[in-house]
Amino acid sequence: MRHLIRSLWHDPRPELPAPRPRRDAALLGVLLAAIALEAALRATLPQRLPALLLTVGLLPVLLWRRSHPLLMIAVAFTVTTVAPLLGDGTKAELVTTVYLLLLPYCLFRWGSGRDGVLGTAVIVASVTISYALGEMSLGDTIGCAAVLLAAFALGTALRFRARARQRELEQVGLRQREQLARDLHDTVAHHVSAMAIRAQAGLAMADTRPQAAVEALHVIEAEATKALAELRSMVRVLRHDDPAGFSPQPQIRDLARLAGRNGSGPVVDVRLSGELTGLPSAVDTAVYRLAQESLTNALRHARHATQVTVRVAADDSAVHLSVSDDGRPQGQPGAGYGLVGMYERARLLGGVCAAGPGPDQGWLVTARLPRNAPA
Repeated sequence: MRHLIRSLWHDPRPELPAPRPRRDAALLGVLLAAIALEAALRATLPQRLPALLLTVGLLPVLLWRRSHPLLMIAVAFTVTTVAPLLGDGTKAELVTTVYLLLLPYCLFRWGSGRDGVLGTAVIVASVTISYALGEMSLGDTIGCAAVLLAAFALGTALRFRARARQRELEQVGLRQREQLARDLHDTVAHHVSAMAIRAQAGLAMADTRPQAAVEALHVIEAEATKALAELRSMVRVLRHDDPAGFSPQPQIRDLARLAGRNGSGPVVDVRLSGELTGLPSAVDTAVYRLAQESLTNALRHARHATQVTVRVAADDSAVHLSVSDDGRPQGQPGAGYGLVGMYERARLLGGVCAAGPGPDQGWLVTARLPRNAPA
C-alpha cells in the first residue's frame, strides 16, 4: 500500500493538449447563456442576484482547468463552501453550476498524482463542511460523492487510455528505428562485401597485373567512402528520438517489379521520373517501403478499385511519392498502425507523409523525403 501511495504521489502530469481558445470561448458563451436563462426563468430561486454572481464569477476557472487543475479546484470549492457563510446561510445555487464537475474530471485527466491527492482532499473537506453545517442532507452528500467519483473515474480512464495509446505509438516508432537499423546493417554489409571481393581480386592479380590491384584499391576506396557516408547518415537518424544477409535493401528501381496486375486485383501502374540516382540508401529504401506499404493497403482496403497508380519524382532537393487508387475505402484506413509507421519512417528521415481521401475518389498517400538524411 505504501508503494502504491508513493507511486501515485509521484505520478507525472500527462502532456497537455494544444490550447483551444475558440472552444473554451464557445463553452463559456454557452454556459453564460444557460446561466442567464435559468436565472430569469427559475421562479423559486432564493437570493437570485448572489446566485447569479457566484455562478458567473466562477466561469473563468474553466479557462485554466487543464493547466492548473489543483488551483482551480481550490478556488472553486473554497468559494462555493464559504459563500453561504457570508450571507444568511441559505445555499443559493443554480443548476448550471454543474459545470464545476469539469474540474474534478480535469484534475485526474491532466493533473499530476500529487495534484490528484491534494485536490481530492480539498473536495472531501468542502463536502464534509457543507454536510456538517447542514447545507447538504445525507442523501445529497451521498449523491454528490457518487457524481464526483464518476468524474474521477472518467478522468482516470481517459488518462490511462491516452497513456496506453502513447506507448503504442512509441512502439511503432521503435519498430521503425529497428527497421532502419536493419537497413543500415544490410547496406553497410553490401558495401563491405564488394570491398572484400575487390580486395581478393586485387591480391590475386597483384603479381601479374599490378595495375589491376591499383584499380581494385580505387574501387575499395569509393565503396568505403559510400559506406561511411551512409553509416554516419543513418546513425544520426537513429540517434534522434524525434530516431541478416549481405544483399542490398530494395530501392526505388525495384518498384517496377510491382507493376502489372496482381491476380484478379487492380492494375498497378508505376512511373518514375527525375534524377533518382545517387540517393542515400536510407532514402532510397524508405521510398520503396512507403510505396510498398501504400500499395498493400490499397490492394487490401480499396473496394472496386481497377487501378493503383504509383508515382515517384525527384528534384534537386527531395523525392516525392504518391500512391492513389480509384476505389472506395473500406472501413477506417487510419485505425491501425500501418499508416503511423509510415509517418514515423518519413519523420525519422526528415520528411513528411500524409494519407487521406483522394480529390476525386479512392485513397491518396503522399510523401516527401529530402535527398539527404537529416544532419
